[in-house]
Amino acid sequence: MDALLQNLLAIGREAAREIMDVYARPFAVDYKGPADPVTEADRRANTLICARLRELEPNTPIVAEESPEEDWADFRSFERVFFVDPVDGTRAFVDRTDDFVVMIGLLDGQRPTHGVLVAPVSGIAWAGALGRGAFRIDRDGSVSEVRVPETLSLADAAVVSSRSHRTSLLEQAIERLAVSRVLAIGSAGLKGAAVVDGRADIYLAPEHAGCRWDACAPEAILRAAGGTYTDALGNDLDYRAPSLKNDTGIVAGNPNLHGETVRLVAPLLQAELEKRGRV
Repeated sequence: MDALLQNLLAIGREAAREIMDVYARPFAVDYKGPADPVTEADRRANTLICARLRELEPNTPIVAEESPEEDWADFRSFERVFFVDPVDGTRAFVDRTDDFVVMIGLLDGQRPTHGVLVAPVSGIAWAGALGRGAFRIDRDGSVSEVRVPETLSLADAAVVSSRSHRTSLLEQAIERLAVSRVLAIGSAGLKGAAVVDGRADIYLAPEHAGCRWDACAPEAILRAAGGTYTDALGNDLDYRAPSLKNDTGIVAGNPNLHGETVRLVAPLLQAELEKRGRV
């Protein structure tokens, strides 16, 4: 791992300790909007991560989910940008299902180049840098290099998709792919981790898939592990677009299956967008 990746991993682990301090006791839950909870853990981790990143790279803007938008309003004019989701999977945190991670990603130019995911409960982390590889780091500190699976047929493949957003479009997409297995995981980061760990071939979200801070770190890690990461129409994500929402979905993972997955899923999303008057 290069020096930057090691620094990001250390920051992620420090944030995980803050999160576990809250998780170990009763905590209050606030709501930013319908079905959009936030807790002390989100806020504490967000504050810590942003402070550490400013120490690391004072001139690099930080687009963080729990920071006020005015803190990063001009980020699109910068070459390097950090994207942070301090607790990816806050609903799982609130429900105490343990399926949440810290996510820190770096956009350099047009693509994410560095990413880390840290699972506070298990202590497992995943990290990747383009051209340097992707790694799983277990609680005991042991490091293993990871690669996305090389399955050649959708019929033999596993898809990981949302646990809580089981929409009609998602069900249609899964049926059309006719894969052998479907895993349901709540956190976007843990979906990406399932692919680099070899438990799934494709991360599928055929419509809304959170925001850019839900994508930056997983994209960096998946690409570093030899994977492909696009929206559900097959387009690269534009991290400097006017909207930060991933509202055309995500298809990511095994490059042998990516093109066929997009070919089968994109018409469903296109029809849905036309129905909504979006195209």
